[in-house]
Amino acid sequence: MQLKPVDERVLVKPVEEEEERKVGSIIIPDTASKERPQMGEVIAIGDDVVRENEKRKKLSELIKVGDKIVYAKYGGTEIKIDDEDYLIVSRNDILAIQK
Repeated sequence: MQLKPVDERVLVKPVEEEEERKVGSIIIPDTASKERPQMGEVIAIGDDVVRENEKRKKLSELIKVGDKIVYAKYGGTEIKIDDEDYLIVSRNDILAIQK
């Protein structure tokens, strides 16, 4: 299934970081302290919204499909497509682009 976000939203595939922490001699697996990921890969970009009063760059000028982004911790809406987890994030929830 293909999905195209509307307006200034982005479809993101969250990137899970696998990490084990060691506290003293105790190993804490990543599943015990797992937090929601904040990095993801851009899968699809919605349309640019042009407003007369705003002088900001278009979304398509800032990011492109395949970019790795950092998004707000609790931003976006989680969805599942073909048993894969994705996130639809608005432009305002995108914090940075990994170069």
